[in-house]
Amino acid sequence: MTTPYDVSADKLINALSRDLKENQKIKKPEWADFVKTGMCKERAPEDANWWWVRAASILRKLYVGNESTGVGRFRTVYGGRKNRGVKPERFYKGSGKVIRTILQEFDNMGLTEKDTNGRKITEKGMTYLNNLCSNLQ
Repeated sequence: MTTPYDVSADKLINALSRDLKENQKIKKPEWADFVKTGMCKERAPEDANWWWVRAASILRKLYVGNESTGVGRFRTVYGGRKNRGVKPERFYKGSGKVIRTILQEFDNMGLTEKDTNGRKITEKGMTYLNNLCSNLQ
């Protein structure tokens, strides 16, 4: 049986984002077209499908990481260096609202659940990703 450990990350994220957009009906909020993904960014993402790509990446990270992960850790993962002009660059965390909204959507779908240290993937979520990976092979 093929799992997300056996499939390359970019193939899995592309297939998962397509599936989340078309079949699972995760809805992009109205404000998502105008929001930056973090303080380190200057503009909103140019890709129209960035919401589903970020959601797919979060779900994959929850599967691959063997521990529960919260919004704070995801903010660090999706952060980056901000260009501050003449001053040295500095690390800033990513947007918490984007991550929190995606995780709440996954909770409503039953793919994740709250844990003491954040969120963890459920059996339904693992089965969903395993089925998608077996279709990729």
